Amino acid sequence: MTEWMFLLLDAAAGGVRIMVCLLLVFRLLQTKKPERKCLGAALAGAAATALAACVLELPDLFRGALEVGWIAVCAAHFQEADVRMSLFLGIYCEITAYLWQFLLGAGLGVLFSSGDFLNRATGSGQAASWLLHGGLILLALYVVRHPSVMGKEAFRPASAFAVAGLLAVITLSEQRIPWIGEDRLDTWTILSAVVLMYVQVFHINWQYRLEKELAALKSRQAELLERDYRTLNRAYAVNARLFHDFHNHLGVLRQFLSHERYGEALQYLDELHAPVREMRDAVWTGDETVDYLINEKTARAKAGGIDLKVQVEFPRRTNLGSADLCAILGNLLDNALEAAGQVSEPESRFIRLTIRRIHQMLVIKLENSFAGRPVMEDGMPKTTKENNGLHGWGLKSVQTAAEKYDGMVQTSYTDGLFRTVVTLSYEGISAEGQV
Repeated sequence: MTEWMFLLLDAAAGGVRIMVCLLLVFRLLQTKKPERKCLGAALAGAAATALAACVLELPDLFRGALEVGWIAVCAAHFQEADVRMSLFLGIYCEITAYLWQFLLGAGLGVLFSSGDFLNRATGSGQAASWLLHGGLILLALYVVRHPSVMGKEAFRPASAFAVAGLLAVITLSEQRIPWIGEDRLDTWTILSAVVLMYVQVFHINWQYRLEKELAALKSRQAELLERDYRTLNRAYAVNARLFHDFHNHLGVLRQFLSHERYGEALQYLDELHAPVREMRDAVWTGDETVDYLINEKTARAKAGGIDLKVQVEFPRRTNLGSADLCAILGNLLDNALEAAGQVSEPESRFIRLTIRRIHQMLVIKLENSFAGRPVMEDGMPKTTKENNGLHGWGLKSVQTAAEKYDGMVQTSYTDGLFRTVVTLSYEGISAEGQV
């Protein structure tokens, strides 16, 4: 009966280790959140590993290797994580867990002068083990309830635990403990150094991935900016040419009227009035980038049968860069046009853009209709496009631009309505300081 109880406790402990590692994969690698199927598979794998370790009498090294392999399988299949990085994190988690289990058992053994705390086949050993795994459960709850713990914020506590583990092993090696052999202490000293090295290597890799993403993001922003500015310049060139040739147009009209060719004069006036009518219907905020983006997307919405309504109160002469406004408005409107265009009922396709200034804060709110339910990832909708090489950068680009102005991006959705709100803090600049 006792053996079966210890087997169940070992299986549960393995399940805790695997689930905590999958949560770290989710936070550090920014993959899909582990759902019920993933957690169920993790528990099943932990139970199978514990049973195999008991029947085959496998040492902790082989058991840890089996758990690492299962972590990689679950992360790749259920969370769409990179297999190599999942293996890397799995090895780190397993070594760290077994290291601290050893340290807690040895510490309790020194405190109570008993070597049973290092033997999981005893009640004392299980108590030491679950002291650690109870802490892992609390860590998992903290990670779930604090979404901000990700990326760079997670490396500091990880580095602190790695350094503390190395110092604890070194301190322990200075003690005369009869039930811990020197070879065992040397092994854990080396492994604690490996854990510290793992943290540093992963941090370097994470920084490299971040720089690579930022480089791709800047390249994408440059492409969008160049495309939009080319179109903007063409539009203003057409309007400038129209006004420049105005005296020539008056001469042609005078000839038509003097020869009583009224029909041709009306037709000529209609041709001249077309670009003027487009300018009359356009939105004018005082910022060329904002004007172009809104008017260009309005034309696209009209062509796609989407009702786009705009209410803009835009401040003039601010430190808001044109490239950043292009990244924010361009990507938001592109996403909204794509989502609204997928709605099957034409009368239900709509976009509502509202821009308001509140003291030194600019609030951009975009509401649009959409079909189905958006797939969310880290609080943001995930692209549904098949070729998502450059897709999926839209809201990342918006976030990057908003952060430059101490801003934030918030998304929410209800039945058939998706809402994005971007807030930006801006500063006014004098007319002399405006570029």
